[in-house]
Amino acid sequence: MRRTDPEGRGPVRYGPPLPGHGLPVLPGLVTALTGAAEHDGADPSTRLPALLDAACGYFGRRGLPTGPDALAAAPGAPALLVAVTAALGGDVLVPRPCAAWWVPQVRALGRSVFHVATPAEGGGVPDPYALLETLRRVRAEGGDPRLLVLAVADDPTATVAPPEVVHETVEAAAAEGLHLVSDETWRDTVHRPHDTVLFSPAEMLPDRVTVVTDLAGPFLPPGWPAAVARFPATADGAGLRARVLDVLTALGARIADPVAAAAAYALGEPADVNRRLAAGIALHARVAAAAHRVVVTAGALARPPQAGRHLYVDLGPLRSALGGHDVGDAQELEDFLTARLGMPAPGGHRFGDDLAALRVRLATAPLLGATPEERAQCLVAPVPLELPHVHCALMRLESVFDDLRDDAQ
Repeated sequence: MRRTDPEGRGPVRYGPPLPGHGLPVLPGLVTALTGAAEHDGADPSTRLPALLDAACGYFGRRGLPTGPDALAAAPGAPALLVAVTAALGGDVLVPRPCAAWWVPQVRALGRSVFHVATPAEGGGVPDPYALLETLRRVRAEGGDPRLLVLAVADDPTATVAPPEVVHETVEAAAAEGLHLVSDETWRDTVHRPHDTVLFSPAEMLPDRVTVVTDLAGPFLPPGWPAAVARFPATADGAGLRARVLDVLTALGARIADPVAAAAAYALGEPADVNRRLAAGIALHARVAAAAHRVVVTAGALARPPQAGRHLYVDLGPLRSALGGHDVGDAQELEDFLTARLGMPAPGGHRFGDDLAALRVRLATAPLLGATPEERAQCLVAPVPLELPHVHCALMRLESVFDDLRDDAQ
């Protein structure tokens, strides 16, 4: 997450905040939020229980029966990961690449983080053999790994790990005594749910997996922070939850009552939330598929996006062309593409990838338009890719990548 001092380029951080889904806020969520805000302080004790009850139903509908005494809530998944890491102690293992916010949260506690390679099939879940080798090496060097963080529906690679890979990795981690945190923020954004099999690690090994779901993004606007964690229904799980609650209390990590009310409404999955979620998934899937065609046609490498609102691109095959623009690493690639595309293009080094690798994550949200009106239009258009502003954004992307392809040739 940082360039070396001899290079003299200073710290590398996550950079400008990326837009979320970019879509208008549902009236039902606004009503829940404003209604709670107008009565803020009247009876706040009902807000968190209502959220936890809604979370029980949410997890139950996904094959994970849950009671309120197995849940914790916080203003965002980062607070939950910090609390779980603090409660467990020891070092942490994560896949390479991984969500940009995982590693900074762990390192803020002074804990060591070790990256593990992922298989060719997809990102988010470490290769089981690479995991065992990394554990052997870390322990031989005096490390104390206790936690593995993974994501079946992955940010940044937008892939869904095959169930057989998840099963092998979960079994390997459990055999080595690790606890697992499954970040399932994007599990409800699978582009083709009838063709993609997604299994939660908690379904495979319920006694050793804590599930974390951030609602800001899939269900809530990015500025409304709320997340829930589901702990194992065991004595160890209850002890871990109790320690996590102590950490959250010490941090003052409490969801604002109006946001808790909106989160409870969203987790109840009423018809308007389901319709909007389905429409948003279809829209982002179309745009991601179009962007994938553009970058692959130009000679770059990218796995077909299966979930979420991103595309992870490897421009290694275009290295010679990029060298002509003085681009030799991920930070320089980020600067180059951000300037030419007019949208954030964070380099792979922000997600734990090698700085020398020419990889970036491209978000689909900036391609939907620059104004709320343009983004709202995308939701109702029969062919959103033919809208002028979407078409222009994709043409800009195509122009930049085609120029690189021509330079390489």
